[in-house]
Amino acid sequence: MRRFQDVLLLIGQLNYTWTNTESLLIHMIAGLAQSDKETAIVIFLTLNTPRARIDLVERLAKMQKTPADCRADILDSTRRLSEEAKLRNKYNHCIYSFDPDSGRGLTQSMRIFEGRDDIKYGKIEELDDQEIERIRESIRSLIRINQSFWSITEKYGFPK
Repeated sequence: MRRFQDVLLLIGQLNYTWTNTESLLIHMIAGLAQSDKETAIVIFLTLNTPRARIDLVERLAKMQKTPADCRADILDSTRRLSEEAKLRNKYNHCIYSFDPDSGRGLTQSMRIFEGRDDIKYGKIEELDDQEIERIRESIRSLIRINQSFWSITEKYGFPK
């Protein structure tokens, strides 16, 4: 039971770190769109998926008026954030099961994988020590991405 609680705390930390980092896209939107923070918040909240928010920031960064060094810094950070989204999505869109006797944990995907002639769903994966370390590394990576967004905000004078 203790391992189950530890995993749930870790998933909670992953979600907290993700949400905290994703919210920094508000500063990127404000700076790139040359708007105030309040307007950027409305834009951010209007886009209802992380992918849409990241796409907007990347498209704004790719505009001609964005200085090349700023573009490179932002695109590097958003690409890293997109990579971390995969693991975060996995753990937000699955069912968890734990064996109270062995402590063995499993996840079952809530996605459909469609082939040419069939469908598959409910992929089951073990929550072993290696997978738990992947989650911990993702949290560490999100913290570094968070710091890079704050650095960009400072470096380019984006609204805080």
